[in-house]
Amino acid sequence: MVLRRTVSMTVAALVAIGLSATLLAVKYGVTDEGEHPYVGLVVFSDSNNTPQWRCTGTLISPTVLLTAGHCTELNGPARVYFQENVTAATGYPTSGGFTGTAYTYPGWGAGFPNTGDVGIVVLDRRVKGITSFPTLAEVGFLDDLATARGTKSVMFEVVGYGLQSVKPTLSQFRTRLKAWVQLVNLSSALTDGYNIQTTNAQGKGTGGGGTCFGDSGGAIFSEDGQIVAVNSFVLNENCAGASFGYRVDTAEVQAWINSFL
Repeated sequence: MVLRRTVSMTVAALVAIGLSATLLAVKYGVTDEGEHPYVGLVVFSDSNNTPQWRCTGTLISPTVLLTAGHCTELNGPARVYFQENVTAATGYPTSGGFTGTAYTYPGWGAGFPNTGDVGIVVLDRRVKGITSFPTLAEVGFLDDLATARGTKSVMFEVVGYGLQSVKPTLSQFRTRLKAWVQLVNLSSALTDGYNIQTTNAQGKGTGGGGTCFGDSGGAIFSEDGQIVAVNSFVLNENCAGASFGYRVDTAEVQAWINSFL
């Protein structure tokens, strides 16, 4: 069974201005090699427990996983796998892993650029064996970068599962990958204090990787390992355009996330 999430156009403004709202995963990445054991592959199901699509999520406590709102929008059952390579042998997509329930940020789909693209999965049992978890960046963490010079030197790490390439052949993976990207913009019409735009092209002097179609909701980490955003959308259908994440360093979003902790 192949699960691939295609975003429903709840955020109609994306269509109106010609954007391609997609799910993201790491492209041009390298295998994680155990660096981010708290990042998992999430299968979301409908009320009949039929798998619908998959995304990436990040544990921020033993039972709370952060992901994207367009992933959790069914507000139903979810199943999370933390193996670096998720295969049928792990039970994917209908057994094994950790079961839980998805919850979507109330602001999801309200408008653009403030899409509210944040979701939570609360697991039914604690994840054992993972003893430390990334923290959310403090409120306003990214604000100082919005007008700062020299943003080209600001790096972020993206981690996720999903498609590795689109052309010439669609290559689907369920392997945890990581890559470094650079900050592009925090104050354009597409970001405006709600999103972060990062580079998405290999070999352009902008970091070794980017994001692509596949699993969205993966965390965007600062250089010191704090979560600043979750992967949200890209501009180009061939994964060659800019990438955007929805910021989690805002007071409103953090208040909602913290209500589950």
